[in-house]
Amino acid sequence: MSAAEPISVRAPALVGRSVASQRWSHLALLHWRVPAAEVAPLLPPGLVPDEFDGSSWVGLIPFVLDRGSVFGSPPVPYFGTFVEVNVRLYAVDRYGRRGVVFLSLEASRLAAVIAARAAFHLPYMWSRTRLERADYRFLFTTSRHFAPRLRALVEIDASKDAVSGDPLADFLTARWALFTVVGGRVRYLRNTHEPWELRKARLVRIEDTLLEAAGFPGLAQRHPDSVLYAPGVTTWFGSPID
Repeated sequence: MSAAEPISVRAPALVGRSVASQRWSHLALLHWRVPAAEVAPLLPPGLVPDEFDGSSWVGLIPFVLDRGSVFGSPPVPYFGTFVEVNVRLYAVDRYGRRGVVFLSLEASRLAAVIAARAAFHLPYMWSRTRLERADYRFLFTTSRHFAPRLRALVEIDASKDAVSGDPLADFLTARWALFTVVGGRVRYLRNTHEPWELRKARLVRIEDTLLEAAGFPGLAQRHPDSVLYAPGVTTWFGSPID
């Protein structure tokens, strides 16, 4: 296993043509510190937990996805716009490449769920997802059909001061790739977007069973160790590689 590549707050350019793009808006980035030993069994073979300050981290990320397009097409109306909620981990492969591992992704557009599962082999789940906004407060809700649910109220710091020079925030958000498993092999899929504009936020309340369903029972009963908000970025994806 090679040493992990350094964290960069600016994404490297993609190699080759972009295969898809999306706009991510109103992201609430909730993270909990967990022992790496709890994360390791949930990762695909060949990956190890990425750690910061001696711990691994579990993310619960609700946001609005829109302006979805593929191979340079115009944004797809309706089916390319929805609230998404994902549960994610952070891992390193044998080449030292850092990336995200998704345990689940909730989305309200069945066509988008089917397409993402087929094209990228990601564990999307068809759910009822919604965002309600009032001033600096964002209420995210999701209810997977006949299964786990989330109700989280997040409040942004009204000062709108940017978070910068924070090593933990960089570790959790400066992620320019994801790992997925295709045909039993781990593939590496790069993405790129402008640097994050991060702001301080706080979790007002949460009712959640997504984390428990992903393998972390009781975690949502603890207050997150990091709560951030980002207005949004436009993201481009490359093709999966080994």
